[in-house]
Amino acid sequence: MSAATTVTATAAAADAAACTPLEVLGRDVSVPLVTGGEVTYAALDYAASAPALQRVWDDVAAYAPYYGSVHRGAGYLSQLSTDLFENSRRTVEEFLGCRAGDQVVFTRSTTDSLNLLAAALPADCQVFVFETEHHASLLPWRDARVTYLNAPRTPDEAVATLERALAQREPHGPALVCVTGASNVTGEIWPVRELAAAAHAHGARIVLDAAQLAPHHPVDIADLDVDWVAFSGHKLYAPFGAGVLAGRSDWLQEAEPYLAGGGASRAVSRREDGGVDVEWHTTAARHEAGSPNVIGAYSIASACKALTEAGFDRLVAREQELIAKLRAGLAEVSEVRVLSLFSDDAARVGVLSFVVDGWNSSHFAAALSAEYGIGVRDGLFCAHPLVRTLLGSDPQEQGECGAPEAAPGQKSLNAIRVSFGAGTPDEHVDRFVRAVGELVRDGARWNYRTEDGRCVPDTSA
Repeated sequence: MSAATTVTATAAAADAAACTPLEVLGRDVSVPLVTGGEVTYAALDYAASAPALQRVWDDVAAYAPYYGSVHRGAGYLSQLSTDLFENSRRTVEEFLGCRAGDQVVFTRSTTDSLNLLAAALPADCQVFVFETEHHASLLPWRDARVTYLNAPRTPDEAVATLERALAQREPHGPALVCVTGASNVTGEIWPVRELAAAAHAHGARIVLDAAQLAPHHPVDIADLDVDWVAFSGHKLYAPFGAGVLAGRSDWLQEAEPYLAGGGASRAVSRREDGGVDVEWHTTAARHEAGSPNVIGAYSIASACKALTEAGFDRLVAREQELIAKLRAGLAEVSEVRVLSLFSDDAARVGVLSFVVDGWNSSHFAAALSAEYGIGVRDGLFCAHPLVRTLLGSDPQEQGECGAPEAAPGQKSLNAIRVSFGAGTPDEHVDRFVRAVGELVRDGARWNYRTEDGRCVPDTSA
């Protein structure tokens, strides 16, 4: 029996036949309402950070007493932690359908993963990225030659836009395409397999930002034929602090280590001239310098197992029911405009953004929280170019709380985003739809003011 076998999950695997939400932390938390009383919190901001699965938390708690150093100790707990860490890597490889020769590098987040890949680009690499990307995949390529592609209005247009841009590039030399799997603004799923085919047909590679896709749909590197996948644990129902970059090893192993230090180095020696010679690892350890986040890696692996055992078919089917309920409810409120890049019938995950005629978005989101116990997000969602394209607005500051952000027919400055997933009860979506209708019909029941740029309930009276 291996050391890792000592640590076992204390929670049973999800019943794949039961069409119920997965158990998550915080599902019974009550929050106060400004109008009096308390209500169970409706967490509808999964696109920012999903609540941790109870299964994941139980697995981490079971491991915690066995915590030890990784790769550096002869003791039992060190060996157990090392075994657990490397087994977690193999679990992620299986979850992502990695090919022979692919590597899984543990990072801090999707942002960290894409910055790692950006640091490993070959010299004179040209990068193609749509302006619709989240900032995590839009901004890391500062040291490369970047071509920003205009927002497409259909999946077919996305492929055609990429093909035209790639056809115009220099025929030789490295190139990389970066694309999201599912939009963190609209929830729309992008044609990843077709974009990968277009990239490879023109001699380019492709990296998939799967931060929003992986928690909702299976992501298979080999099936999608992408070169790399990046995602974050905190969106995959695991605690904060860890992420993954998985895929081809050659660019990563030819690059200087992302961080220099212990763990990344295989051997270090002094030279006679006083300098230092370093032999770097050629495995994933090359870019994992320092003591690794064992709990973060293990929590990601636990989440991967939990989602796989629950069955993505079941999870997707239930989420589509919630999406249909949400869209039907919002369609009943004529003042609400849902933001879409593609079309109403586009495939999507549980992420939806909208604006309300005559409402300041921050004011609306604050009222949902203070008066209904519903947590959503308002703003530009770290995807400023995309949201401004969808809103048709120019960069500018949001107005004061309570002042109409956009009268009927005028342009909004910001949007409201509601997002959910495998742990969302039907009641949370029902409450949200009811709250939107009531706020639009009756207005807020409380006064609000601006504090540090945010709209908050005015409790001074």
